[in-house]
Amino acid sequence: MIPYRRYSPRAVMADPVKFRSRQYSLDGRGFVKVFIALSFRSGRYYLPGEVAGRDNERRLEMAYNKIYMERAIALAKRGVGKVNPNPLVGCVIVKDDEILGEGYHEEYGGLHAERQALADAMKRGNNVYGADMYVTLEPCSHTGKQPPCTEAILDAGIKRVYVGSNDPNPLVAGNGIWQLRMAEVEVVTNCMKDECDALNPVFFHYITENTPYVVYKYAMTMDGKICTAKGESQWISNEKSREKVQTYRNELMGIMVGIETVLADDPSLRCHMDGGRDPIRIICDSQLRIPMESKLVQEAGEVKTYVASLAEHEKQNRQKIRELKDHGVGTLLITADESGKIDLNKLMSQLGKMHIDSILLEGGGTLAWSMINGGYVDEVRAFIAPKVFGGRDALTPVSGKGIEDINLAKTFELQELENIDGDIFARYLKR
Repeated sequence: MIPYRRYSPRAVMADPVKFRSRQYSLDGRGFVKVFIALSFRSGRYYLPGEVAGRDNERRLEMAYNKIYMERAIALAKRGVGKVNPNPLVGCVIVKDDEILGEGYHEEYGGLHAERQALADAMKRGNNVYGADMYVTLEPCSHTGKQPPCTEAILDAGIKRVYVGSNDPNPLVAGNGIWQLRMAEVEVVTNCMKDECDALNPVFFHYITENTPYVVYKYAMTMDGKICTAKGESQWISNEKSREKVQTYRNELMGIMVGIETVLADDPSLRCHMDGGRDPIRIICDSQLRIPMESKLVQEAGEVKTYVASLAEHEKQNRQKIRELKDHGVGTLLITADESGKIDLNKLMSQLGKMHIDSILLEGGGTLAWSMINGGYVDEVRAFIAPKVFGGRDALTPVSGKGIEDINLAKTFELQELENIDGDIFARYLKR
């Protein structure tokens, strides 16, 4: 046995026969990262970090109790709208079929789920030494706004950790699991993996692509219209469908529309759900035509608001940029693409740098086509009302140039279908 609870270079040197490696590197906390290693135990070979071995992990997978991971998933969902751009994470600590402590990541910058659960156990007066931990996402192993969760787990004497999702964050990416296993904590991965992965499509996309996860939401009639020929659109969907939309505005960090939508509807783009969070408002406006009297400008002192405009027009728009700034509106100057419109690739990159991890796209049709055609829309949430408007001039959810060859159609995969008091809700993911 390695004679130290926390793995260290000294432990390797103390027993070079039981653990041999060709290459080591030390991080700031003295942990050893082993890149090519073999562990000699009972005459068998294991990959780095797999102290218990694959056979043991398969045995533990059969033993874990889904009830506790389901509880951790339910806890994680309480963080919706409060932790962006961090992931949703829940944690439950169990011993002898008794929950000793539980917690979730409650707010950005606050304690992570594991430390919340440990604090909860302490508050209850429970000793967690030798207990099992169920956590929906791999424990972090680096210092950010909070210290590493792996340290807290080791200090508490947790015996076994059941993990739902692996963390694709390059600062973690398996290192959290590795550190725990090197300290001889049994770690079982992929526990209810699909359910745990479903908590964090936004985080997984943002942390790997450095751009926002984009959801296009629209409501249309049975014949595919988003308004009448005269432009009337309130209301196509029913009240319950509209209430569901408000949860999206709380869930996703930003909301985006084109300038034509602003000129036609003068929307506020705020969240009207009780206890909800107003999303950051982003308007694509190449020519900076947004009216100073619009709700978006007038309410900018209350809600973060940005207008994306062409950098090539900065000089001629300098006065209006100053006026917008005085009202609390930020201007994002983005260079033009080949068609003379805002380069969406550069805009998405800029929003990612601003730590905006997700966007609810609410139109109009031209912007929607540009976003879909450019591959920026990751998910579509459509509400189909049992109504028919007709009309050649009535608008559809997606317009723009479109395609000429049917083989070039943008394809999505149906994930969810629901009847909401007669409205049909359909959720699709990009293929």
